[in-house]
Amino acid sequence: MNIRPLHDRVIVKRVDAERTTASGIVIPESATEKPDQGEVIAVGPGKRNDQGVQQTLDVKVGDRVLFGKYAGQTVKINGDEVLVMREEDIMGVVQA
Repeated sequence: MNIRPLHDRVIVKRVDAERTTASGIVIPESATEKPDQGEVIAVGPGKRNDQGVQQTLDVKVGDRVLFGKYAGQTVKINGDEVLVMREEDIMGVVQA
């Protein structure tokens, strides 16, 4: 199933958090917090301003982004859990 977000919405797939500490201790999944980073897998066309001009989004498919712990709405697509959020909920793009 393909999905195309509307307006200024973005679909993000969470990136798995590190599960070992710097000293090599493995942290069980039940003790880890949900990651606050993800990869953009789809973007909407953008929001229209007061003059009716469509403003394109600053993020693009493939960007690794930071977002708040409780940002977005969680949905399941093809068995995968993804987040649907507005572009304004994204705090920044992680540069390599």
